[in-house]
Amino acid sequence: MKKYILIILGLIILSKSSIIAQNDSIQVVDSTKSIVFVFDIDKNIEPAMWRQTQKSFEEATKVNADYIIMNVNTYGGMVNMADSIRTKILNSKVPVYAYITNNAASAGALISIAADKIYMKNGAKIGSASVVDQTGKIMPEKYQSYMRSTMRATAEAHGKDTIITEKGDTILKWKRDPMIAEAMVDPRIYIEGVSDTGQIVAFTANEALENGYCEAIVGDIKELLESAQIDNYVIKKYEPTKLEGLIGFLVSPAIQGILIMIIVGGIYFELQSPGIGFPLGAAVIAAVLYFSPLYLEGLAENWEMVIFILGIILIALEVFVIPGFGIAGIGGIILVLAGLVLSMIDNIIFDFEFHSTEALAIVLRSLAIVSASIFLSFILSLYLSKKALTSNAFSWIVLSSSQQKEDGFVGVETKPKELIGKTGVASTDLRPSGKVDIDDEYYDAKSEIGYINKGEKIKVIDYRTGQVYVVKSE
Repeated sequence: MKKYILIILGLIILSKSSIIAQNDSIQVVDSTKSIVFVFDIDKNIEPAMWRQTQKSFEEATKVNADYIIMNVNTYGGMVNMADSIRTKILNSKVPVYAYITNNAASAGALISIAADKIYMKNGAKIGSASVVDQTGKIMPEKYQSYMRSTMRATAEAHGKDTIITEKGDTILKWKRDPMIAEAMVDPRIYIEGVSDTGQIVAFTANEALENGYCEAIVGDIKELLESAQIDNYVIKKYEPTKLEGLIGFLVSPAIQGILIMIIVGGIYFELQSPGIGFPLGAAVIAAVLYFSPLYLEGLAENWEMVIFILGIILIALEVFVIPGFGIAGIGGIILVLAGLVLSMIDNIIFDFEFHSTEALAIVLRSLAIVSASIFLSFILSLYLSKKALTSNAFSWIVLSSSQQKEDGFVGVETKPKELIGKTGVASTDLRPSGKVDIDDEYYDAKSEIGYINKGEKIKVIDYRTGQVYVVKSE
């Protein structure tokens, strides 16, 4: 057990040292230059992207950035994660610019509109922010209504410009028209020359420029800074650490499935052959690698890991302490399954009715990954168990020697036949196996006919292989 604790401590120390190394990598720059901090939003808007955004803003604060630029290229993702990123941008004291290099669709459009300024590369697109399910089907009106208000509020957050007309009149005009933001969600909104075709609004770079949703079309960050009239600057780019790369690798569905297989397979082998050690060690390490990145990503909560551990304890009690297989075993399996599934899911998706359908889809996906992994693990465990009995590679853990009569080994009955016919009391439930008390001595027993409840009288009818066979006694 000590070596497993050392392994876990080693993984924790590695994680801490990687974080410290990241902090130490921040260098002091010339204070006379503006610091432009750049990071990418180039993946699906999911918890990992939200975490990376938080880390980027934290690092931008540490280097005293004067400007933050987001390189945006995403087709969207989870609305609740996008809303968290949107809020982070709107509350930023440092100006945030969005540079759309290819796509800013759906949740990506919401994030981009939150930025103080939007720049686009020629050929880039922004819009199409209707709420859809996992299959791409448009969600019902109550979901669209929520998204419309979010898009509208984000556009309104940038306020209005004062415009002086040719006649000298002063008018206020939205910097970003909230109706256009709504029209990116709802095709029913009519805006002359913009959304008069019954289609959800999606702008090209030129169309965005014409309608106030783009400051300029630029080819790269350097041109963006020139357009924004920012000179004498130094660019610092957010680079994910090795730890974050490892986390991203470990939270991928394929790797999670493999880790679940190792957890279940290790527990299975340890229960089949107690005392071997290495299957349990493999299960412990796999569990650490499974839960640690999910915890760091903000998905797994303490209580989810606790119910997983409780499930393992209940299964162990059912196997080693309580004969048969009943409530403890079933409860343990349910808790293990729940712990593995819920740890994959961000708990915030259960907090709002708006995310209920999205939550159901994510739960079903997680359940499918866990169930398939457990099923494959059992199949593989059974196969490996069979191979272990016949393969020389596993001879060191399998008893392969035999005691031959020619060598002087003689089988001797270890329990007297006098037990047959005696009566006693079931000291545990026999379903069908358990323990009985005969003349104040406890024996492993098996009910020959039906189940026998604890406390009922029994009668021994046979004894073989170190076990008494009993029936209810009248």
